[in-house]
Amino acid sequence: MTTKGKKYDFRVVQDNDLWTAEIIRRKTSKETVVSKSQAGFSSQADAQEWAETELKIFLHSLTERNRKRSEKRKKTIKS
Repeated sequence: MTTKGKKYDFRVVQDNDLWTAEIIRRKTSKETVVSKSQAGFSSQADAQEWAETELKIFLHSLTERNRKRSEKRKKTIKS
């Protein structure tokens, strides 16, 4: 799943000896917002694996939610 302009992505941040994975959204060209995060990973690889998996799930659920809302709008307009 891809989005236009790479609006959603992930980053992995080290905090002392633990790693945190964050799913981020570009709010503006200079500002990002954390949509989902998980802390406490023992390695960077574990955090990155979680982030990649969760990003796919997150984008899939977002796409489904948008599709359902679009169908609902179309039904409302036709009625």
